[in-house]
Amino acid sequence: MERVYLSSPHMGGTELKYIQEAFDANWISPVGPNIAAFENDLASYTGREHAAALSSGTAAIHVALILLGVKAGDEVMCSSFTFAGTCNPIVYQGAHPVFVDSEEDTWNMDPELLKEGIEDRIKSGKKPKAIIVVHLYGMPAKMDLIMKVAREFDIPVIEDAAEGLGASYDGKKLGSFGDLSILSFNGNKIITTSGGGALLSNNKEYIDKAKFLATQARDNAPHYEHSSIGYNYRLSNISAGIGRGQMEVLEQRVNRKREIFEYYKNELSDIDNIQFLEEFDKCFSNRWLTTILVDGTNGAKVKDDVRILLEKNNIESRPLWKPMHMQPVFEGSRAYLNGVSEKLFEIGLCLPSGTNTTDADLSRTIELIKECF
Repeated sequence: MERVYLSSPHMGGTELKYIQEAFDANWISPVGPNIAAFENDLASYTGREHAAALSSGTAAIHVALILLGVKAGDEVMCSSFTFAGTCNPIVYQGAHPVFVDSEEDTWNMDPELLKEGIEDRIKSGKKPKAIIVVHLYGMPAKMDLIMKVAREFDIPVIEDAAEGLGASYDGKKLGSFGDLSILSFNGNKIITTSGGGALLSNNKEYIDKAKFLATQARDNAPHYEHSSIGYNYRLSNISAGIGRGQMEVLEQRVNRKREIFEYYKNELSDIDNIQFLEEFDKCFSNRWLTTILVDGTNGAKVKDDVRILLEKNNIESRPLWKPMHMQPVFEGSRAYLNGVSEKLFEIGLCLPSGTNTTDADLSRTIELIKECF
């Protein structure tokens, strides 16, 4: 029986056209017309003025931190309930992450806890240099409240929309809120370029400098002249061609992700111990991954029973992100906690949500889940 994956790549059909154009013109490098076109597509879709296509979302966060002047010894407020790629770049800069727990409505950064944390850090003489807020599983964070806190303390915001392309908050696309925003096109994301990411901003100087830094910071000279440290972070013209084709089916992918969520919800809603994350006011989620919480006295055990049974039947599922403040590598980091993310990790599970997952595979997954209850 073929494996059912959590969220595997799903080609739309026109990607090869753009790849073939790159081969025919011999644009097999990190420069070329696909890159410029892909950047224009991303900027247009999100409502941003400028975009830089980079090698990963992690690279985009790293460059964003450099642009904001984050240096060794600085502190950066960061969502705790996220993937390591969100906060690892803070450490690349020799800075320190200060983790902020989640609020129950969205599972994203708690705005009140963020304010409390900033005030405490300022009292300690360490005003945070930046805030990194994540839109988890495609569910928008409460960006109006978070941006209000950031503006109150004059701290720039990096919006991690790696999981959020296609979602919106208060009518605005995710990726359009932060001083700088990032996207990811990893193979499991809603659209993919195999590996890749993007940095978005309305500040042209930021994006121009990002492109400069991402191409090894080569100065304008006939020889290789470098007055800054640079990085090999540019997306290839081939990968950007894949991205151009993927952008053509993005809305279809969002619709299918939402259909999958509704399918699970309709089939499992009669099980009292299973809870779904609902959209709140002003929110439109892309439902990148459908997730469930298994509550009740034995919720954590039943969650593991579900995961193990699915795996025995060659179906991939995965616990929710383990909060960064619980990770061994960040032991001792400052954190402002309320217990929400730890509880979510304990009883939460991601279900197969790939847009190329068949209804038959979804039905089989649902029947196996029901066996555990």
